[in-house]
Amino acid sequence: MTQAVDYSRYQTLRITRRGVNGGVLDIQMKADGPGGNGKLPTAGHDGHWELAEIWRDVSRDDTVRAAVLRGEGLGFSGGGDLKLVEDMARDFDVRSRVWKEARDLVYNVINCDKPIVSAMHGPAVGAGLVAGLLADISIATKTAKIVDGHTRLGVAAGDHAAIIWPLLCGMAKAKYYLLLCEPVSGEEAERMGLVSLAVEEAELLSKAYEVADRLASGSQTAIRWTKYALNNWLRQAGPTFDASLALEFMGFAGPDVQEGVASLRARRPPKY
Repeated sequence: MTQAVDYSRYQTLRITRRGVNGGVLDIQMKADGPGGNGKLPTAGHDGHWELAEIWRDVSRDDTVRAAVLRGEGLGFSGGGDLKLVEDMARDFDVRSRVWKEARDLVYNVINCDKPIVSAMHGPAVGAGLVAGLLADISIATKTAKIVDGHTRLGVAAGDHAAIIWPLLCGMAKAKYYLLLCEPVSGEEAERMGLVSLAVEEAELLSKAYEVADRLASGSQTAIRWTKYALNNWLRQAGPTFDASLALEFMGFAGPDVQEGVASLRARRPPKY
C-alpha cells in the first residue's frame, strides 16, 4: 500500500517532484523567508527541525525512489542562524531540543532507505553541510567552499564531523580542516575523497539529476540494501558521534561561544 506524505508542512524547504512518475524528490533549502537570510539558506529554529525531519518522510513515502538536496541563491547552506545559536547558549530547553534535532539529522540521513544526492555550490556550512556530506552521492562545484565552522564559533566540531570526515579523507586531513576551521574547495574536496564528484557550476544540477534518475531507475532493493550495509561503517562510529555532539552542546553553555557569536556579528577574528 502506498503511503502518501504531505510535504506542504515544510516552510523552509521547497519540495517538488521530477523524473519518471515523480520518483525523484527535489528538496531545495530556501534562501528567503524562514529558510534563509535572503542570500543563502540558514538554519533557524524551523529550518533545523525540518532538515532533520524530512528524511523520515522520504523514507516513509513509497512513491519516492531517490532524493536531491540542494541550496538556493548564493550557496548551498550558510550554517546556523545566530539567533538560534544565542537561544541555545542561554536556554537549556532550547539547547536540549536542538541537540536532539542534530542527533536525528545525522541518524535520519544514515537510516533513510532511499538514496540521497546532494548538489553543493557556494558556501556549504552548518546543518546543510551535515546532510550534504552524509548524502550517498555528494556532488560539489569546483568552487564550492566547504567549511565546518564549529571551532571558529567556539564549540567542538560535533554534528557530522567526527562520524564521517576521518572515514572519507583520513584522520590527518580531518584534524587539519576541523581543528583550524579551514575551508575546502569542491575541487580539493573531491581530490581528498570528501565528496563524490566535483563539477563546473553550470553542470551541477544536471549531473545531480542524472545521478538521481539513474538511482531511481535501478533495482530498488539492491540499491537500498547496499546503502544500508555500507552505512554500517557509520553506525559503528555512533559512539564517537554521540560523544562529539555532547561535547559540542556542552560548549554552547560555555563562555567561548559568546565571543564566537560576538566576533561573527562584528565580522572580526575571535579573541579566545
